[in-house]
Formats: sequence, structure tokens, C-alpha cells
Amino acid sequence: MSRFFRHLGLVNRHRYHVFLNGVHCGIGFHCLFHDLSKYTHREFSRSVKNFDGTHSPVYEERLKNDYFSYICQAHTKRNKHHWEYWTDFFQGHVLAMTMPWIYATEYVCDMLSASFCYDPKHFTPEKTLNYFLDRADHYLMSDATKEYVAWCLTRFRDLGYDGLKKKDTKKAYEEITARHDRVKVYDSLPCAGALPRRAEEFIIPSSQKDKQP
Repeated sequence: MSRFFRHLGLVNRHRYHVFLNGVHCGIGFHCLFHDLSKYTHREFSRSVKNFDGTHSPVYEERLKNDYFSYICQAHTKRNKHHWEYWTDFFQGHVLAMTMPWIYATEYVCDMLSASFCYDPKHFTPEKTLNYFLDRADHYLMSDATKEYVAWCLTRFRDLGYDGLKKKDTKKAYEEITARHDRVKVYDSLPCAGALPRRAEEFIIPSSQKDKQP
């Protein structure tokens, strides 16, 4: 099957599972509109070109394009369920605003769906939480957003969807946001080590292939 149809199928499955997650979380109607920008030519064509099937095309595009992703630029600045949408820059500082409840909850639904769709055979209740905690230190989120997402994923690990009822997540969100500033100011970037090797670094020039052992 061509990468076009494989990618289309993955996007459709992902959106379907986000919707199901959203129904459990009380935001089903809102999630009907999740990731519609992925069908636009700007995102879809580049995603097909960089399709792998086991992880986001954004990662592949970064390796092939000096780490810059046109897909990511187009997607995260048009979809409010991404924390990147809520970042701004001012006098050399990065500002991270707390995501509103509905978008932060959609982000949780998004992560759960992505974890399942990319590797359904190995999906477990704690998988998405572990993924988030392993990377949260270099996500430019506000403290409230970060704590709320971790709370939701922990509840899912412990209680499944029963832990993500609307009344419970709203209450937790209100309590968490009351403890933190609305905007977090980053004076320096919390980088996650060295950048991965670019795609061309894995390619052996044809002139050297005969010299390989």
C-alpha cells in the first residue's frame, strides 16, 4: 500500500480514537474537529513524504531538513491542543501560557490516541504517562499545564477512563491552576541533550561503499 493511503489511514484512526477518548472525558463534540489541518495540502503532502508508520512524520522531516519542520510549524500554530500554540517570545524570553482546560484535556486525549495508534500491540495504561514524564522537562509548558497533564495521565494509569470524568478533571484543573502563575517565563532553554543524527549522516556515499568491511 502506498504511503499516501497508509498515512491517510493512520490520521483517520488517530482522529477516531481521539474522539472516543474525548467522549470518555466529556469533550466528544469538541474532539470531532481534532487535527483537521492534517488533511490540508501543506501538512498532508509533507507528512506522506516523511511517513514511517511507527512515529510522527515530523521527526523524520527534522532529520532530513536540518532539524526544521514545516509540518510542525503549520500544525502546532493552528491547533490549540498543542502546548507550542500557547508559547510566545518577548525580549529573548520564552513565555508559556497555561492551556485552557478543554485544550489541555484534548492534548491528553491526543497523547493517548497517538500512543495506541503508533504501537497498539504494546499499549499499556502507563505507557503514555511514562512517555510524557520522560520528556516533560524540556517541554516549554507552564507549570500548571504540565502538572494537569501529568495528573490526567496518572489517573488514566490508575483508574482508566473512570478517572477522567469531566467533573473530576475540571475540579483538578481549577485546583492546579489556582496554585500557579498563568504564564511561566523561561529565561533559558531546558534542552534535552544533543540533537539526533541527521538522515544524511546514516547514508554511505557510493564512492565509499566498496571500502566498507
